[in-house]
Amino acid sequence: MTEESPREGRRETTQVAVEGVCVAGDGVSLAVRDYGGDGPTVLLLHGAGRTLADWEPVAPLLAVRHRVVAMDLRAHGRSGDGTRPWTFETATGDAAAVLDSYGTAMADAVVVGHSMGGMVAALCLERGARAAVNLDGHGMGRPEQYVGLDAGYVTQRLAEARKFADEAGGRPFPAEALAGVLGYQASMAGQLGIAYALLEAGVRRSLGETPDGQLFLRPGRERAREAQEAMAGLDLFALYRRITRPLLIARALRPNPPVPGVPPWFDALMAAYTEGLRRDLDELARTQERVTVAGVDATHAMLLERPAEIAALVTRFVAASA
Repeated sequence: MTEESPREGRRETTQVAVEGVCVAGDGVSLAVRDYGGDGPTVLLLHGAGRTLADWEPVAPLLAVRHRVVAMDLRAHGRSGDGTRPWTFETATGDAAAVLDSYGTAMADAVVVGHSMGGMVAALCLERGARAAVNLDGHGMGRPEQYVGLDAGYVTQRLAEARKFADEAGGRPFPAEALAGVLGYQASMAGQLGIAYALLEAGVRRSLGETPDGQLFLRPGRERAREAQEAMAGLDLFALYRRITRPLLIARALRPNPPVPGVPPWFDALMAAYTEGLRRDLDELARTQERVTVAGVDATHAMLLERPAEIAALVTRFVAASA
């Protein structure tokens, strides 16, 4: 059913996920997975370099009380790249296009995103979304958010971190190296206590191929760089202070496992940022009545580690924001 439109393929009562495709305003194909269900419409967005497969443990739980649709963001998974640069404006427009394909106005939907998808979800509030959930989508923040570190030092290190991400994003590799990529995913699954099949599904959904037969994990180099630039230029706390609709922000309470190749100063930088993030989110919750802040006892991979907790958190928030 991947060729039919979501509106035509809509199933109101089944809990079986249905793959579909809708078309953005500029003609780009956007891959979707329809989980069915009744109740308020919930649109699920994944993080940078990830796919809608990350929602597989959570979406069926949400579909018990909600109408649930997940999408691959532009340039990710099975969605097209398009000719436009990757921007948050385009991403929120794509979210609106998916909702429209299912006959749902943005004003009637709750947009729920993880990581970069959480940033897109929060920005959908400015497109009129009924409510939004940002699950650990905090970006790298501003230098003043790094507690105890000099702003100049932080600025330098953030530039280095972005360069590292730019060089890693969409890098081609020979097809025979796929086994090594999947082996790393198996190691991560063991560290996090999650099913390897979930991580493998995400990798395989992300695979692209260059004209000379090499593989890469989408988004490709250009779109990955554009997404990194978009995140670096987004002042999330300025957004949070001006919103007028309900927003739930969740943050991971446990540090991520070590990542091979990350510079030795990175862990200390992230510890300073985590402390500043905790401080600033606590202040936000005290001063902004439309913002709710919660902690999740998980790493950044909270969708895969704590699916029942995430589903319950979102369900309570959707009910409270009605």
